[in-house]
Order: sequence, then C-alpha cells, then structure tokens
Amino acid sequence: MLSQKIHAILKAGEKTGWIIEPEAKKLLSLAGLNAPRFKWTTRFDDALEFAHSIGYPVVAKVVSPEILHKSDAGGVVVGVASDEQLGAAFQRFSTFQGFAGILVEETVSGVELIIGAKVDNQFGPVILLGMGGTGVEIYHDTCLRMAPLKQKEAESMIKSLKAHQLLEGYRGSKPVNVSALSGMITTFSHLIMQLEDYIESVDLNPVMCSSDNCVIADARIVLPSK
Repeated sequence: MLSQKIHAILKAGEKTGWIIEPEAKKLLSLAGLNAPRFKWTTRFDDALEFAHSIGYPVVAKVVSPEILHKSDAGGVVVGVASDEQLGAAFQRFSTFQGFAGILVEETVSGVELIIGAKVDNQFGPVILLGMGGTGVEIYHDTCLRMAPLKQKEAESMIKSLKAHQLLEGYRGSKPVNVSALSGMITTFSHLIMQLEDYIESVDLNPVMCSSDNCVIADARIVLPSK
C-alpha cells in the first residue's frame, strides 16, 4: 500500500507530468531507498546554511518544473567547494525558466549505475539495470527483468552486465556492496509494482555504488500522459 505522503507527491506531479527531483527523492526515501542528504530551497541563506552543516564540496542543481533534463540545460554543478561558488550557482539558476529553487546535496562517490523501470503495455513493469552516468547511451551495457524481483534475480542481473568485474573489484579497486545493490534493486522493483498504475517510467541515474552502500544521486519519475 502506498502511503498518503507518496500519493500526495504523485498528485502534485500531475500538473507537469513528472515529479521534480527533490520530491522524487522524497518518494524513494519513503519507500526505503537511499538518497543523499539534501536541501531544496528558494533562499540562498538556507542553501548556505545547509552546505555548511554537511561540509563542502556539495552538488548544486536547479529545480524547475519546466526543466526535465537538468544536465542538458546546464542546471547541475558538481564539486561546489565554497560559499562563492554556491552563490554563483544560485544566481545563475535563478535566471532559469520556471525557477523553483536550488537543490543542494552531499557529494557521493562510487561506480555509476542506472536502475530504471518502465510500464510496458504487454508485460507490465519491467526493471532495467546497467552501467550508468552520462555514458549510459554509449555503453549500452544493460539488462532487463520483469518485476517483481527476488534477491537471486537481482544478483543475476548484476552478474549479466558486461562490466560486472568493475563491481566486483578490478585492478585493485574495492568491490561495490553487492548486497546493498541487490537489495536496492529488489526494493525498487516492489515499489514499481505498487506504482504501476501511476507512472510511465522511473530513472535512477546515476546510482553511486561503493564498498559501503548504494545511493541514488539523481532521480526522474515520469507520469502517464493524459
């Protein structure tokens, strides 16, 4: 059963047909998935206070219901290391169309993955796992399974990636926390089953996986067109 808070987030997104990132991350967190610590605000003083509380460097992103692809619009700044840099990002974002604030969040690191879902007209909810980040459309290293997924099925998806050695530790690098990753995939798949009638697609890209944990660095939830 979806909670009232999740229903409220879905309802608010109907105006634009998609859910803005801070609300998408709130929804995912309510479902038990890991997101970075973040602050969404229209006040620079609040953004500054939050950055000081978690420590630099931080990531700054524009929030606008009119900008679905933030990176393409220049609405993402990583490695923000000072008050001046944060102020410059805030000032620039404030000129964007539909500006609804700035999202300031902690910097997370790890191997970049994509976890996604789409509601297929024939097969229903389908889950995708792949190597993520900006190179996802170049590498085409993905696999698909029908939801819901069990732990062993999630582990099988991980093993089926061509680059799975990168996740297991390659040339001295630490292996990612495969248990955390498979747990995220299964939890996500069960959430998608509950969201089947409310969404068109969900993209978690990138999901940053390290030896400690997996964290959703960016999220996009698209609702069905009416």
